[in-house]
Amino acid sequence: MDVAKIDCERVKWRKITAEGLNLDYTILLPKVCADQVLRQLEETLEYFTGDLAKVKVFGRWHPIPRQQVAHGEPGISYKFSGTTVPALPWTELLSEIRDKLNELTGHRFDFVLINRYRNGNDHMGEHRDDESELDSSAPIASLSLGQRRTFVLKHKDARKPGPDKRNVPPVKLELEHGSLLMMNPPTNKIWYHSLPKKKSAIGVRINMTFRKYNANVLKK
Repeated sequence: MDVAKIDCERVKWRKITAEGLNLDYTILLPKVCADQVLRQLEETLEYFTGDLAKVKVFGRWHPIPRQQVAHGEPGISYKFSGTTVPALPWTELLSEIRDKLNELTGHRFDFVLINRYRNGNDHMGEHRDDESELDSSAPIASLSLGQRRTFVLKHKDARKPGPDKRNVPPVKLELEHGSLLMMNPPTNKIWYHSLPKKKSAIGVRINMTFRKYNANVLKK
């Protein structure tokens, strides 16, 4: 089974909401298809190295605690933690996945950031995907393959110090092999998300976050 043959009308969503949180979750790829896509990605993707594999934290450069690469439309780049990541051209497989997500969601995604977690030691710290270059009216589509990992979301007010801090409980999701998580507006303005370390997670996980850029960014 390949990605193009997935029937979008038969996809069953689970809605997850909280204050300012709007998520949709589903198992998009059946195991046979998810296994096939993961294998192809492992065989074809080449991840950034050198300066593109570093982030700036408190004025010092550190290796990214995972592997990373980006693909998308010509001229697009992604800026985070002092690093500007250029989008490589779409591959045939990534284009096929993008087109299926476009069909499923009604949005036109033009960029994908791919993170490869080699094992449970690889992780991602708390952050928001709220860059000004992104179309704030569009969701971010997060497709996970491989090792099941825990995804943690924390309300911005729960991170404040002192008397302004609010007791808003975090939301935790187990992202499964072949799953798709839609992070709908205004989620990325209000909630931080992370993928903590998990020593018991010994397998590889690949996560692809498909994004839509502002029209003025694409015209540059």
